[in-house]
Amino acid sequence: MFHAQILTLFPEFFESPLSCSIPKRAIEAGIVRVDAIQIRDFATDKHNRVDDTPYGGGPGMLMKPEPVVAAIRRARELHPDTHVVMLTPSGSRFTQAKALEFTGKPGITLLCGRYEGFDERICDYVDEEISLGDYVLSGGEPAAMCVLDAVIRLLPEVLGSPESAVLDSFSEEGILDWPHYTRPEEFEGKKVPEVLLSGNHAAIEKWRHEQARLRTSKRRGARVDHDEK
Repeated sequence: MFHAQILTLFPEFFESPLSCSIPKRAIEAGIVRVDAIQIRDFATDKHNRVDDTPYGGGPGMLMKPEPVVAAIRRARELHPDTHVVMLTPSGSRFTQAKALEFTGKPGITLLCGRYEGFDERICDYVDEEISLGDYVLSGGEPAAMCVLDAVIRLLPEVLGSPESAVLDSFSEEGILDWPHYTRPEEFEGKKVPEVLLSGNHAAIEKWRHEQARLRTSKRRGARVDHDEK
């Protein structure tokens, strides 16, 4: 079983997304277990404070090291082989390849920040820092859920068709998925490309890879070699 732990100030954030669709099926099938650890439980003062003002001045508050590090240590006690990941805008970019890498680990622990971020000393207690992109969220919970969902769907036996994960966007590094069509054959004057109706599987495969590269070039501004694959 793959173990996922979430260190957060808002465990309730995860109740709804984990209770539907693919994550729910994976949990019910015993493929993955997800546990939330309340960081505030490790606060050291009578007011259960987990944040404080930054040295040197400036706006906002920072998450204090004592409760966060204590929560990390608790996560490692529960699962000594867990891989601790801090969700932060300054982390390395999360990719499909990284999601696949995480599935090869016994489990992951996702650390969610709030306020203006973490006391820098907390970084010494995590294994990796991850960012979804160059923007700021209200907290690390949405990012953690995105990472968790991306990882869960790649675990063996989670998806009804294993091919689905293999053919996802970015499964070939940096390449977007090709266009997809279903019935009706014509919708408001827009027809399904003839090649998809041809029954010629070699031609369909060629068209799909060409379209994937064209889409990547157009939408990501990436130069793609159309002769590959």
